[in-house]
Amino acid sequence: MSDERDDKRPADPWTDGPQLSREEARSRRQGREGEGESSPVAEDAEALRERQRLEQMAMMGRWIDGVLAEQRRSRRWKLFFRFLFAALILASLSVSLYSLLAGPPSVGGDAGPHLGLVRVEGTIDAEGRASAERINQGLRRAWESPQSEAVVLHINSPGGSPVQSQRIFEEVMRLRDEGDKPIIAVIEDIGASGAYYIAAAADEIVAAPASLVGSIGVIYSSFGFQEAIDRLGVERRVYTAGDNKAFLDPFSDVAPAQREFWQSVLDSTHGQFIAAVREGRGERLADDEALFSGLVWSGEQAVGLGLVDELGSLDSLARERLAEPRLHDYTPRLDPFERLSRQFGRVALEWLGLPRAESPVRYQLAP
Repeated sequence: MSDERDDKRPADPWTDGPQLSREEARSRRQGREGEGESSPVAEDAEALRERQRLEQMAMMGRWIDGVLAEQRRSRRWKLFFRFLFAALILASLSVSLYSLLAGPPSVGGDAGPHLGLVRVEGTIDAEGRASAERINQGLRRAWESPQSEAVVLHINSPGGSPVQSQRIFEEVMRLRDEGDKPIIAVIEDIGASGAYYIAAAADEIVAAPASLVGSIGVIYSSFGFQEAIDRLGVERRVYTAGDNKAFLDPFSDVAPAQREFWQSVLDSTHGQFIAAVREGRGERLADDEALFSGLVWSGEQAVGLGLVDELGSLDSLARERLAEPRLHDYTPRLDPFERLSRQFGRVALEWLGLPRAESPVRYQLAP
């Protein structure tokens, strides 16, 4: 059987042919190539190389298409962000121009008698919305307006800087002494600490029953990291001229004498606060030392303590004072460029590690 299969199998020139020397095999192969014949192995290798070349070209084409598509996408995003940036700049310019040309916003119109509104919102701070410069400017505008029947300090603030609060207090007292028109403080959600310092200068204080009022005290808060820095193996390098120059450094111990001195500073500042409240409220205050302990009361409780004159709101005050309720806001507008530059300055100081010129002592309700 094996011999029959072998007879039917086609002859293989490599195994069944005569044995040739190397020179004879080379001569026969060259002869076949000269006659136009090529081996199957050569044809397969050439086809494989051609297929690989085509695949490489197709891959290169896809890669080029992807690069071009990514470049187009990147170009579109660049155009979008440039357009957005230009729109923001244009909007800022428009707002600034409008703030320069337009007057302060009014509620209910300012044609005729109205209440002159000055808003004290947020933390009282030299760089914030409730700065002494801004509030005092609004007070003078409302005071000088012949149409304003009364100046209303619309307060919604937890307090803040002692110096800014004192400056606003003194301006309100100066205008109040002129006696031309009443100055009324209306407390919304909260009028505490430095915000109440300001309200105490008004002729009258109005608050809602649930308003938070009081917190007549001074606060300084910090942390002590001296043990933590030792455990971390960090060396603190502070160079001073003066034994107590760095006594508030959170990475250093506070000596008993330094602690006593700093408490005297807080007590002195607290005494200024108490004197101002007594000056502004006079005999209306209840004879209760708890008033100056830093406690905070509801508006309803504050009436009984003499911290507030009556319960009400801005709307009820307008209806009570005017036949036709009108409010006009005299609070100076915030310049967006000034706000942006101040914010940039704060960020720059933080990045450079430079201290900000801000008092660590606060007339502010503790968070």
